[in-house]
Parts: sequence; structure tokens; C-alpha cells
Amino acid sequence: MSASAVVLMIVAMVLLWGGLVAVILFLRARPETGLVEPSELVAQDEAREQQPHPTRDT
Repeated sequence: MSASAVVLMIVAMVLLWGGLVAVILFLRARPETGLVEPSELVAQDEAREQQPHPTRDT
């Protein structure tokens, strides 16, 4: 491989792996809150079942 190809490969690896590390650190510092409880999902599904099926009238 030529020197420019090696440099480009290293830049790409740093971007990809660095982004992965940054996301992991971000999510560890600020974990996602406000997760929906399974019972709420069931209630939403049951409410959606009662609604008529949406249609397109074009």
C-alpha cells in the first residue's frame, strides 16, 4: 500500500473508532431516561386496536 492509502486508512479508523468511543462515553455519562414501561406499551396497543385503520383516499 502506498503512504497516502495508509494515512487515509488511519484517518478513517480514528474517525470510526473514535466516534464509537465518544458515543459510549456519552451514553455512560447521560443514560437514556424516560423509558416506556411495558404496561404502557400494551395500553397503547389496545387503544390503537380500537381506532379504525387509516386509509388513503386519493
